[in-house]
Amino acid sequence: TETLASPKTVIKEYNKERLYKKVAELAKELNAEEIVVGLPKNMDGSEGFKVDEVRQFIADLTAERQIETIWVDERLTTVSAERALLEADVSRAKRKKVIDKMAAVIILQSYLDRL
Repeated sequence: TETLASPKTVIKEYNKERLYKKVAELAKELNAEEIVVGLPKNMDGSEGFKVDEVRQFIADLTAERQIETIWVDERLTTVSAERALLEADVSRAKRKKVIDKMAAVIILQSYLDRL
């Protein structure tokens, strides 16, 4: 409905080719028309080396599959996710397991809120 973000999965893959494949398969499975990507800017708003890595990853991924990419500033999303989980009294072990998923939800929700 494009109104509420909810987590699907976290892909923990360090091999670039397998990561491309998993993201592409998930996008196909979900009939995704867009991929929302968190852009890891520095706190001062500048773009460091990590931004270049993310941009290259998405360029390589979208070259294989024609899909629009939406960039969202991801500064402080992990902090926000941590705060929300602390307020919900989630244990440290459980927080560690879901923090990336929650940060992704915050990134996606910020995009949906702008629509």
